[in-house]
Amino acid sequence: MTGLGATTPLGGDVASTWEALVAGRSGVHLLEHEWAQELPCRIAAELAVEPSEVLPRVRLRRLDRSEQIALVAAQQAWDDAGLSDDLDKERLGVVFGSGIGGALTLLAQDDILEESGARKVSPFTVPMLMPNGPAAVVGLEFGAQAGVHAPTSACATSAEAISWAADMIRVGRADVVVAGGAEAVIGGLPMAGFSSMKAMSTRNDDPTHASRPWDRDRDGFVMGEGSGALILERRDHAEARGAKIYAVVAGSGLTSDGYDIVQPDPECRGGGRAMAAAIKQAGIDPKEIGHVNAHATSTPVGDMAEVKGIKRVVGDHVVLTATKSMTGHLLGGAGAVESIAAILAIVEGVIPPTINLDNPDPGLDLDVAANEARKVELNAALNTAFGFGGHNAALLFTKA
Repeated sequence: MTGLGATTPLGGDVASTWEALVAGRSGVHLLEHEWAQELPCRIAAELAVEPSEVLPRVRLRRLDRSEQIALVAAQQAWDDAGLSDDLDKERLGVVFGSGIGGALTLLAQDDILEESGARKVSPFTVPMLMPNGPAAVVGLEFGAQAGVHAPTSACATSAEAISWAADMIRVGRADVVVAGGAEAVIGGLPMAGFSSMKAMSTRNDDPTHASRPWDRDRDGFVMGEGSGALILERRDHAEARGAKIYAVVAGSGLTSDGYDIVQPDPECRGGGRAMAAAIKQAGIDPKEIGHVNAHATSTPVGDMAEVKGIKRVVGDHVVLTATKSMTGHLLGGAGAVESIAAILAIVEGVIPPTINLDNPDPGLDLDVAANEARKVELNAALNTAFGFGGHNAALLFTKA
């Protein structure tokens, strides 16, 4: 991993996001939009920095919001890695996903169709709403020719993207891959749909304390928006150009539950197999893993199921954290942003806290960095990501 980029509810780049994570600041607030006022859930974690502050206006008009933020994060990662335009583009790949894609564009253009007729619909509608839009935009920006791929695996999307990117390098298809994910669907219909499922917190009177993974009083997740991008590079390629190396993708695991379209397996059997596969590929003893940045979304069932899987596969020595307590749930962008947090925990020797963990669930029998950051010495950290449909991903990062 030679480059990192992000735009999140906590900051417009990696440095500001990381600072806020370590400080334990929440990015959740009460929504003031008119469309939100009648919803059961009226809170969300919107971007700290609007894409309009970064991208030219002409580009904004031709891109869905998910594509905009994918481009912002990817450009940051590219610059951070010190990559140049003379890179062999036939050896450059992109794996960048979105769980839902251009839903806001679809809804907005449908309104225009109904109100003003077909001639007023934007000619950019299809490229803006297609789920592979973020990947396509990133690939075009850098001229990638080794392959541009767009996994769509709900909330496991961008973690899967990193796994596939690592595989592209391992099998020799690319020397450098831009990987990650983006999601921007804070709007009436998506939020109403999640609310109807009883999946979202309704703590509207106390937004900053609404996302509370593993807490006894959790009542659902809080929707966020954001994007994370990472540059994966073949080691000898990185060393030859003198690039800094943050960490190594030592192993990854992808499995499926075969259990339910939305409910996780209560024993986390599929998630556990993903973790085990990542550990096996890395060839390390689970005791070497000191930290897990957990998927933990603040839902009643999912949080504790994951704890069972971590304890069974990794062990009871690890220190957990759930950064969704601060960012909200970034859906398809979550795995990438949380992987960045896991990588920086290794680099900086600090585990960000899980805020709002005031009354731990009685079943929480693992160590959590609760409410305050934890200084540690880490050689390896795990990131987990699970999605509707039973998608499971686990990524194991080690020191460079």
